[in-house]
Amino acid sequence: MPRKWMKPRRRPGLETGGLRELFGHFEETLAALSGRAYQIIDWDRNHQYCSRCGTPTEQRRDERARACPNCARVVYPPISPAIMVLVTRGRELLLARKAEWAEGRYSALAGFVEPGEMLEQTVVRETREEVGVEITNIRYFGSQPWPFPHSLMIAYTAEYAGGEVRPDGVEIHEARWFDIEALPRLPPSISISRRLINGVAAQLLAQYKR
Repeated sequence: MPRKWMKPRRRPGLETGGLRELFGHFEETLAALSGRAYQIIDWDRNHQYCSRCGTPTEQRRDERARACPNCARVVYPPISPAIMVLVTRGRELLLARKAEWAEGRYSALAGFVEPGEMLEQTVVRETREEVGVEITNIRYFGSQPWPFPHSLMIAYTAEYAGGEVRPDGVEIHEARWFDIEALPRLPPSISISRRLINGVAAQLLAQYKR
């Protein structure tokens, strides 16, 4: 006689949580693996049917893709590029926060790349749109997959070139300059934004203490 299915018991003191809220608590390798799995599962679940003709799609065996047997349309896991930029002015960093973030938490500026844009153009546009500041000397820092849902964060540094800081009130709730020795609450260490801020702050600190 088959066993009756039973709901797993929750262990005392433990509770479930979403990947995003737990992301900063994983070590780097586990976070990368879980993020990759999350993106693939999300893509597969949302592409069971062809967006062109509505036919059920099939998993291809030779590559990670789903194909339509009716119209031959092939879909791959999407990747949405987004830039991040940390603007410096002497020994100060320009950091911003959104209204929904925890009180006192700030980060670097960020935004999605639009069709037809080069990454450097996005850096200039997002900085101008979000805080009204002009920048120069844009330099690549690094990148990080960010599976919420399927972004690739590409981080840059830039130097202040002019303009008064004016948060747009839509994407950005507050933005201000912070001295490298008086930084506010920052994102978790697993995020590229934290590594960007820490790395640039350390470089500036070494430079201004010579």
